[in-house]
Amino acid sequence: MMPKYLLLLFSLLLYSTQSLAENPVHIKIGVLSHRGDTATAINWGDTAKHLSRKLPNYLFKIVPLDFDEIESKIENAEIHFLLVNPSIYVVMEVRHRIRRIATLSRVVNEDYQNQFAGVLFTTRNRQDIKNLQDLKGKHLSAVDPKSLGGFQMVIRELTDQGIDTTTDFSTSFAGIHDDVVKTVINGFADVGTVRTGILESMHQSGQINLDNIRIINQQTINHFSQLHSTRLYPEWPFSKLPQTSDELAQSVAIALMEMPDHVEINGQRSSRNRWTIPLEYQPVHELLQSLLLPPYDHSTRFTYTDALKKYWYVIVSTIIFFFLLAVITTLVIRLNRELKKSNQRLERQHSLILDSVADGIYGVDLNGNSTFINKAMENITGWTAKNMIGKNQHALLHHTLPNGERHPSEKCPVYLTFMDKQSRFIEDDIFWRKDGSSFPVEYSSTPLKDEKNQTIGSVVIFRDISERKKAEIQARKFRTELAHMARVSTMGEMASGMAHELNQPLTAISTYADACIRLTESSAFDKEQLSDTLEIISLQAKRAGAIIKQLRNFIRKDMPDRIPTNINDIIHEVLVLIKPSLNEHSIILQLELEDDIPIVLTQHIQIDQVILNLVKNAIEAMSTNSSSTNILQIKTEMTDNENVKVSISDSGNGVDETILKRLFTPFATSKNSGMGLGLSISEGIINEHGGKLKLKTSSYQGSVFQFTLPVH
Repeated sequence: MMPKYLLLLFSLLLYSTQSLAENPVHIKIGVLSHRGDTATAINWGDTAKHLSRKLPNYLFKIVPLDFDEIESKIENAEIHFLLVNPSIYVVMEVRHRIRRIATLSRVVNEDYQNQFAGVLFTTRNRQDIKNLQDLKGKHLSAVDPKSLGGFQMVIRELTDQGIDTTTDFSTSFAGIHDDVVKTVINGFADVGTVRTGILESMHQSGQINLDNIRIINQQTINHFSQLHSTRLYPEWPFSKLPQTSDELAQSVAIALMEMPDHVEINGQRSSRNRWTIPLEYQPVHELLQSLLLPPYDHSTRFTYTDALKKYWYVIVSTIIFFFLLAVITTLVIRLNRELKKSNQRLERQHSLILDSVADGIYGVDLNGNSTFINKAMENITGWTAKNMIGKNQHALLHHTLPNGERHPSEKCPVYLTFMDKQSRFIEDDIFWRKDGSSFPVEYSSTPLKDEKNQTIGSVVIFRDISERKKAEIQARKFRTELAHMARVSTMGEMASGMAHELNQPLTAISTYADACIRLTESSAFDKEQLSDTLEIISLQAKRAGAIIKQLRNFIRKDMPDRIPTNINDIIHEVLVLIKPSLNEHSIILQLELEDDIPIVLTQHIQIDQVILNLVKNAIEAMSTNSSSTNILQIKTEMTDNENVKVSISDSGNGVDETILKRLFTPFATSKNSGMGLGLSISEGIINEHGGKLKLKTSSYQGSVFQFTLPVH
């Protein structure tokens, strides 16, 4: 049995469907009433009924429209679809964004035509009107200025024949096609123009006799059987308005395509119009353009006489303008002389500004030749403007690398700047003076552009950094002294522990040496026992020697060159020095050293100092920890970007928040007796090695410091 909620849902759906069918949405189709409202309602009534049957939720209604009513109905959204002649459609498409969804295909003698034309006709008894030229001086009856088949098509043909449609004949408009035909037959007009099919339709209904009609400029096309005087154009389009939904328009288009070709009337089967896919309406656009009709009515042809009559005041104004222009030109010439003088003054000021700058400045063209230099450059390099301008700057200033090798011009940053149009800043390079000596420089190279934003060269601004280089050497020397002092200070702090560490092997040596003496004094001593005792003395002596050697290496002042090193070996060496402190504070050491760690290029003692500083800080952090278990973990591993990473973590109380932001600043410390130099020195050492030192995490559960070194 169906659940109650499904039964309720089905009932609501059935009720809503029935309600929609009982109260369909009214859809209005605006149709151009070119043959009168009654004829329009009759001709298109079947189409509305067909759509209503196919789409039962909608009720379609035909709304006949005069030529002047169409645009207002669209603007006021009083209709949903529009069926008009192609020229009106083109205008509405441009102005109101309507869109065609189908094109009419009219039934003509059991055949279908989706094109139509205009017919120019007169009565058979008018022997004076046989071709287009005969219309001069005659009276033309047409449907409406906006009627494509009933006026505009014929006007295009007449214009192409050189007939002036505004002066060579007169025109009146009857409003609908049938009235145009009657006007000509009754003698109220000499000629008339209607769309194709009108004359045949009126003949079949008995209103006229085609034998009494003469077609002017009659055309013959094999596939088009109706009488016509003009070229062919696509039939009427069925269009949707912007406010009409795309879903409804799609359903209507499908329903139109499915409309039957025949209809039963009083038991007689009769063919009727059908619909096809929308045609291309470019021919209609071309017609409207050629006649300067909307939406192409922005320009108008004028004769010289028309221009004089209509725009005399403009001509007078133009004469006055040219007179004033002559006066202004005279003033401009005078001002131009003053401008040249001002420009010369500006150039002098520009030169003064360039010469007042302490940095060297020079320009380079696309051939690499110097275009200008300032006084500072002359003073720094010894090259004068006479020596430099017009000469290749690379050959004079930048020809040799610091290592003595030739510097290729294609790799010169100045050349590359105007090649790829990218600015550059070089922090460390050398230039060459006129006397053959070199000096260190930093410089920027910027593309030089003209008024069309085209690169015409580059501008170089450089600075002699010899003094800064000397200061850097002094600073590096000072940092070395400071690092040495810190190492000595660290060893001083660890002296007690190291003394205890040395005392153990020395005591063992002394004890076993006394034992050897007693063994040798004995009347019968065991040589094997003596040998074992001496071996123990040797091992303890080597142990003490290793500790002393490590101490001497650590506190010595001279720094060795950087050498390939296994970081794990450095860590083991540091542990020799730090072991007493670990034992003193009952700290558990955990090592996670990657076995196949790559080699790094280091100054051995400096990295020793960094690791010792970080381990010593970790021990001090855990010395005040009340936890029964303190753990020091040292880990080595590879990073994703091919660096060796060393992590040192502790289980202390974390870094004091008061110095967290200035942790690596000199003299920043939370210790009562500390100087705050350890982390600052360590950061400088790691930076000089091309790595990075940072505090990874810090909390009440401990801290993790990490540093990286590039793989050698």
